[in-house]
Amino acid sequence: MSNIYEELGVNPVINAMGHRTLLGGGTPSPEVRAVMDESEGYYADMGELIDRVGERVAEMLDVEAALITSGCAAALAVGAAAIMTGQDVAKIEQIPDVLGMRHEFIIQKQLRVKYDRSMSIPGGKLVEVGNIEETTADHIEEAIGPNTAAIHYLAPGDRLPGALPIEEVIRIGHAHNIPIIVDAAGEVYPTSLLSDYVKMGADLVAYGAKYFGSVNSSGILTGKRDLILAARMNSFIGFEDSPTRTFARPMKVDRQEVVAVYAALREWLTMNHEDRFASYDNRISTIRRELSGVPHISLRDDPEDGPTVGLKIILDTNALGKTAADVISELRTGTPSIWVRSDSIHPDHPSPDDDAFIIGMKALQEGGEKVITDRLKEIL
Repeated sequence: MSNIYEELGVNPVINAMGHRTLLGGGTPSPEVRAVMDESEGYYADMGELIDRVGERVAEMLDVEAALITSGCAAALAVGAAAIMTGQDVAKIEQIPDVLGMRHEFIIQKQLRVKYDRSMSIPGGKLVEVGNIEETTADHIEEAIGPNTAAIHYLAPGDRLPGALPIEEVIRIGHAHNIPIIVDAAGEVYPTSLLSDYVKMGADLVAYGAKYFGSVNSSGILTGKRDLILAARMNSFIGFEDSPTRTFARPMKVDRQEVVAVYAALREWLTMNHEDRFASYDNRISTIRRELSGVPHISLRDDPEDGPTVGLKIILDTNALGKTAADVISELRTGTPSIWVRSDSIHPDHPSPDDDAFIIGMKALQEGGEKVITDRLKEIL
């Protein structure tokens, strides 16, 4: 056990689930940590630092503008506020009271997740359209009214049956002079995804910076320059470096986190990702070898259409007398606790009927695969 976790009485976790906020995000590389440590040598005017890093991020991604935030949810919150208030200081100070403002955000039924709650933090109201089978262009068109502020889109919606693709949503929105705000939290590879949605015509796009190697509590909002400026005015730095009383003061980031976003993005855009996937393949091969003699299971790369970032364990639940939910629970109750991904539609909450789980490589630290295979052989 790590000394600090032992001192605190906290069970350490081997993370084979992924970049989960519940588990502390990810682990920045030594190079990113070095830049963070370097920033400790001096303090900085946070407004200047956020603006300069935002400019560098925009240059690297070839987008109009970018804002550093305390995560993807914060980016969505200040982005929603920016759409509702623009750069009107009186409106900025009025929210979350949205009287007299456009404040409704249309979202497809197929794209609902609990993270869209972020849009309501500054007073936005989500208007769900469509039905279980599909959402059509008519569904969106009919929902547009005098209070419509924007259309909210969860990327990548084209993977979800029945949802309208983003290109069609952008076409509809812009035909009515309505902006599109995209939750693209983990859409960071291929690296083109960090700018694709803006280049398609989306007005604001939010990302979690932990997914490209920054710290857990960091994110970026990219998009149209005037909306990014409005988001900045609504953000914690708008509170700190102006007289404006903004709602987002609690969503602050420190200087180490701001430079971590810059360093991690620079590293992510220049690294050899083939080497990264090769390292996953090597560790997956180790797990395959170690589990080769375990009866009543089969192994499959995840995802099957590549590139591979994990290994799916499929159980013969009748022969084992255990479901995937049972195995996931047993892995978590050990010391160290081992967290893997459910194969269900809600990865954090496996169904009792699930027969598979996934060992993810993205956040698994060196040597973790050995601990996992030893524990699985005991359980299975």
